[in-house]
Amino acid sequence: MKSISIKDYNSNMGTLIDIEDAITYNKSHATGAINIPYQKLIYNFKNYLNPNERYYIYCHGGVKSRRAVSILEIYKYDVTQVLL
Repeated sequence: MKSISIKDYNSNMGTLIDIEDAITYNKSHATGAINIPYQKLIYNFKNYLNPNERYYIYCHGGVKSRRAVSILEIYKYDVTQVLL
């Protein structure tokens, strides 16, 4: 599993996704991040993600983003965990 620090991320690298719930996202999120809550992303990733694009995924604790990246890698998505 690939991972990077949020300090090393820039928007030219790919889409930054915050997988916290909408309430948590609205309270605080990384600049430029879009919100796709964990459950929606995991159960409907084909509706949200393009398999030809690169994604950077984070959550506040790191556990959910690690799980999400692991699952998406099985389906050959280009995903990286972002550590806050």
